[in-house]
Amino acid sequence: MEVRSLHQAGAEATPVPAATLSVPELTVILPTYNERENVPLVVAALRRALTGIAFEVVFVDDNSPDGTATIAREIAATDPRVRVICRIGRRGLAGACIEGMLSSSAPFVAVMDADLQHDETLLPKMLAALKAGDRDLAVASRRTEGGAIGEGLSSIRAAGSNLANALAQRLLKVTLTDPMSGFFMLRRPIVDELAPKLSVQGFKILLDIVASGEGRLRIVEFPFVFRERREGKSKLDALVTFDYLGLLVSKYFGDLVSVRFLMFALVGASGVLVHLLALRGSMIGLGLDFNVAQTLATFVAMTTNFALNNRLTYRDRRLTGLAMLRGLLTFYAVCSVGVLANVGVANMIYQSEPVWWLAGTAGAAMGAVWNYAASSVLTWRRP
Repeated sequence: MEVRSLHQAGAEATPVPAATLSVPELTVILPTYNERENVPLVVAALRRALTGIAFEVVFVDDNSPDGTATIAREIAATDPRVRVICRIGRRGLAGACIEGMLSSSAPFVAVMDADLQHDETLLPKMLAALKAGDRDLAVASRRTEGGAIGEGLSSIRAAGSNLANALAQRLLKVTLTDPMSGFFMLRRPIVDELAPKLSVQGFKILLDIVASGEGRLRIVEFPFVFRERREGKSKLDALVTFDYLGLLVSKYFGDLVSVRFLMFALVGASGVLVHLLALRGSMIGLGLDFNVAQTLATFVAMTTNFALNNRLTYRDRRLTGLAMLRGLLTFYAVCSVGVLANVGVANMIYQSEPVWWLAGTAGAAMGAVWNYAASSVLTWRRP
């Protein structure tokens, strides 16, 4: 027996086997951005790997300009096991994974890349391990015995991955061999339990899940060889390092401060160095007097801070075109008020307790909090 579904309104009906309409026991989440060419390839690979298993595939696409979601919908029109979530005005792998997992009603959910670097043939083994009942999380590891990075990472990215793993294991006491892995499967109820604790920013959702589980998750690892990307380009860049460091610090201090605020503060700290370099350069290179050079250096630092925050801290709300220009002007205004808040608080504390470093730190903290809160509302407000 078979049922029939339509490609699109008015299109010719295409036969779909009734077996594909079974209630899924596994949902595979594929976060995507500009993966148009890989979409049909990864769906075909999953169909082969999951033969005999009731599954569904959920593409969570961050409104890719290359039409990734359109291609996925065309496949979904002929295969009810494929679904598409298109996110407008939201960016980031972690947030996409969380939304995809929460959209599932299957008892088990898996997360993997859509670029075919992950070995989809591991999925049945991971599912069997979780169905056995004594494990909550199955992780595909490049670093356990039998696994390898292979040709999937450049030497620089491989070195960075090694350092990131070491930091996670040392600071957060994570026992995983590969906490940077983006290929894993877990029980669906775990998602509901941990979702409120997870950061929607960043790229390393697995580390967040394990750290938020506070040692309670029963984990099994499977070795796999990280493959070369088939089509397209990697979206990971040097700025991902800051995302990762922010997540580490946030988890280390028990989520007392958000990852976004830590990123904002880190960018602000880098702005101090930019300010000093611009001040020195203006005085020596341009021959400006101190007051003029100080003013110029302030605007240079604010401009670089805006650019970095737009690229990193608020990458999910990134401003472009005229919106970027308006955002820069509001950022100037916000930071100008932040200076007044900084000086006011520092002066008030110094008058009551004349300890320079205490007053200075309190003023800087007040300025940072003001700049973050105000810029979140005025500069990078949610669409």
